[in-house]
Amino acid sequence: MPPRKLLDDCFLHDRDRLRHDEALSILRERMRPVTAPEPVSLASALGRICAEAVAAPRPVPGADNSAVDGYAFAHSDYEATGGFFPISTRIAAGHPADSPLPVGSAARIFTGAVMPPRADTIAMQEDCEPHEQDGRDFVVIPPGLKPGANRRRAGEDLRAGDVLVAAGAILRPQEIGAIASTGAGAVSCFAPLKVAILSTGDEILEAGAAFREGAVYDSNRPLLSALLSTLPVAVSDLGVLPDKAGTVRTALTDAAASHDVILTTGGASRGEEDHVIATLSELGHRHMWQLAIKPGRPMAMGQIGDCVVLGLPGNPVAAFVCFVLYVRQALLALGGATWREPRRVVLEADFEIADKKPDRREFLRGLMIDDPAGSPNGGSGYGTGGVRRVAKYPRDGSGLITSLREADGLIEIPEDVTAVKRGDRVRFLPFGEAGLPPR
Repeated sequence: MPPRKLLDDCFLHDRDRLRHDEALSILRERMRPVTAPEPVSLASALGRICAEAVAAPRPVPGADNSAVDGYAFAHSDYEATGGFFPISTRIAAGHPADSPLPVGSAARIFTGAVMPPRADTIAMQEDCEPHEQDGRDFVVIPPGLKPGANRRRAGEDLRAGDVLVAAGAILRPQEIGAIASTGAGAVSCFAPLKVAILSTGDEILEAGAAFREGAVYDSNRPLLSALLSTLPVAVSDLGVLPDKAGTVRTALTDAAASHDVILTTGGASRGEEDHVIATLSELGHRHMWQLAIKPGRPMAMGQIGDCVVLGLPGNPVAAFVCFVLYVRQALLALGGATWREPRRVVLEADFEIADKKPDRREFLRGLMIDDPAGSPNGGSGYGTGGVRRVAKYPRDGSGLITSLREADGLIEIPEDVTAVKRGDRVRFLPFGEAGLPPR
């Protein structure tokens, strides 16, 4: 199946400034897979995006089998023998019985072994009393076992034809294990997106370079590169571009010809030295996606032919927040994944905001508070430590990388909320929902 092309107006909208939900709606509706499927071995499939639904070719398990080590018997013989059975055979996993279980007898059986014909119930070995009499082995099985005890039924996990992984699913260890249980050694996945990242600005220094007055070290590209490592993408680092229109034009032209996405930081405003947006307008379509959010308002989106261009703010916190809220989902959708919004939890605010600007959604860096005693006002917890509250990082600057390092996620304050009181319930987006490990 060849990849579909992007629409020429994939980000088109008629608003000067979009609300958060409007921006997500455009992404959700207009992003489509742009790479082709390819076979991938299960050993290399972790984190990849499934391109075709995977169905079970046969039942899993393929036959009735034992869930425990013990003794298998026919429940219809149970009362007739009084639970006293001669042992007629021994059945290990991978070695099915050649013939049905004789009437009135039991089989010594081990976990995973196929049930012999006629047998339908298993007694756990620790509940039984094996002994020998006249040179024969017997077992006494206690009363009270119900028919089918300790037996796994054929198809109990999957029936033939059941879909175990849908197209668009991101393959986790769980899905890989499920696919392996069907006997498949490979799975069809979308090829990784080709993503180019670059920074712009005469003031930007590469890590390791000698410091000079008026310059700052580039933290955005390493930050974005690390964020991209959690996704099934192939990253090209194009480095730092100077504030020169010709250099920016050449870099964007070349990158668009060989990549699915260009991700830039800085140069996304309308200043005389901000050449990314002007060049984007010359080479393709510029959709100045001014967002009614904080931080991240000057985010820009557009395209050069079939290459999506995402212009992130230069401040690292704003770049990070925009990546978590929009870029990650957009890249996954372009890569073939089914759209899934990061889940929020509801926690009690351990902070106050006296006056918030209306008509703007704000995303504050939040620290979860472990409250083993629970919350006197109830509420939804998160994790296993009794967390019920969330504190706000004390400073809000969009250049404070420390706030990202110390936060557990983002506190989301909607447009219509103009104040937050301590104890109010707020929505919280844990960084784990963006594929990031806990601090």
